[in-house]
Amino acid sequence: MTTSPPLPEAESRFSVARQIADAVLFEGYVLYPYRASAAKNRLRWQFGVLVPPAWGADSAEHSAQRTECLMEPRRGATLAVEVRFLRAQRRTVQRALPGWAFETTDALELPDRVLVPWDEGVEERIELQIPVDELTGEGVSVPFSRPAGEESELVHTEEGQVTGRLHRRWEQVDGLLRLRTTEIPGPYAAVRLTAELSNAATWTPGEGDERDAALPHSLVSAHLLLGLSDGSFLSMTDPPQWARGAVAECRNEHTWPVLAGGDGRADVVLSAPIILEDHPMVAPESVGELYDATEIDEILALRTTALTDQEKREARGTDPRAGAVIDLADSLPAEVWERLHGAVRALREVTDPVAPARPLEEGPPDTPWWDPASDGSVDPERDHVVIDGTAVSAGSKVLLKPGLRRTDAQDLFLHGREALVEAVLHDVDGAVHLAVTVDGDPGADLWRQQGRFLYFQPDEVAPLEGAVTVSAAPADPLEQG
Repeated sequence: MTTSPPLPEAESRFSVARQIADAVLFEGYVLYPYRASAAKNRLRWQFGVLVPPAWGADSAEHSAQRTECLMEPRRGATLAVEVRFLRAQRRTVQRALPGWAFETTDALELPDRVLVPWDEGVEERIELQIPVDELTGEGVSVPFSRPAGEESELVHTEEGQVTGRLHRRWEQVDGLLRLRTTEIPGPYAAVRLTAELSNAATWTPGEGDERDAALPHSLVSAHLLLGLSDGSFLSMTDPPQWARGAVAECRNEHTWPVLAGGDGRADVVLSAPIILEDHPMVAPESVGELYDATEIDEILALRTTALTDQEKREARGTDPRAGAVIDLADSLPAEVWERLHGAVRALREVTDPVAPARPLEEGPPDTPWWDPASDGSVDPERDHVVIDGTAVSAGSKVLLKPGLRRTDAQDLFLHGREALVEAVLHDVDGAVHLAVTVDGDPGADLWRQQGRFLYFQPDEVAPLEGAVTVSAAPADPLEQG
């Protein structure tokens, strides 16, 4: 077995996947408003935390994760593996005293920041190169360890005087990676790859220890990058027909593998503690690392610019990454804000179920992009959709029959009620939605004045009287059977 760092071609192969892996690694690392004092930053490390076995036995968190996926390696192929995780590094703040002495404090005030205690995340990588032929049978086991340590960093005033110091301490972290392959019966030379990553720490909690005591011994945001030098992986969400049975038998625990190669290639898999689709990508409009889970960049950046100067000082003193977010939001030029305000991934042609097809039309030249009037090809008050051969438009009466996909009990309570269609709406993904008011609702006139409606999809309603039956309409991609 070779435990050397990945070869240059493996490093290049991982470059695209690592953009997503970095987002996973720091998902929820420091949440808006980026201050240690914020309630949402007091319970951290939400994703992929592998705690010591002695702690996981008595908690809802796990000490191991298991990845299984299918791959078709060619003869002589090598598997490149990269284990990535954060190690929680505990930082305390100390104030300088006369005689070169220091005392621990809750905060150290500086002109540009307020330094406070904080758990910093330090990235760790375990990189391997393993011939696929060595993974058969019992496979291989790779133990790894990172030693404990500590360091101090002096903090100076603008005049160069020592005003305090930051003391950092990190605990030993131990882990174990097991890899093996199993042949899959079938027409092709496919194998099941099993990768088990576990925390192997011998640390045991003391009486009364809380989660914070276990975190420095944990593998935080743990995930795997897997790459084949020659061959390909199979999609776990859309496998070929012959492999569906074998995919269904794969067992993935606390992580999920997806294809993550560039340009749609299938030679790289990212197994992460967050459910992703194959070939995930960072939005090209994204301005940088914002760390706040799936918050929209524009909203998050706008909120950040609205922080007071004191709040920004606290954020800069919480973590260097938080400080970088503050500086980024404060320096965004107007053209970047314009780009963040809206993105069109694709344009569609809207087809009228009764009239001939009509292309997209531009609205008035000075109409904002978000105003419905900016797209002359749609008209919520006149457009209609064909349901069971009947054209339904504004003014049509329908019977509500919410589908099982509904998670809002209030919508399910409306099953069997009659409603009036107020508008037929098209979203940016091409889906059709019916805006309705429920018959007998005493607030219907008020909702109508305010433009507030209930929304149902065409397959969740049945036409009633007042709708127009369509007998010879051209083919319609929006028609619902």
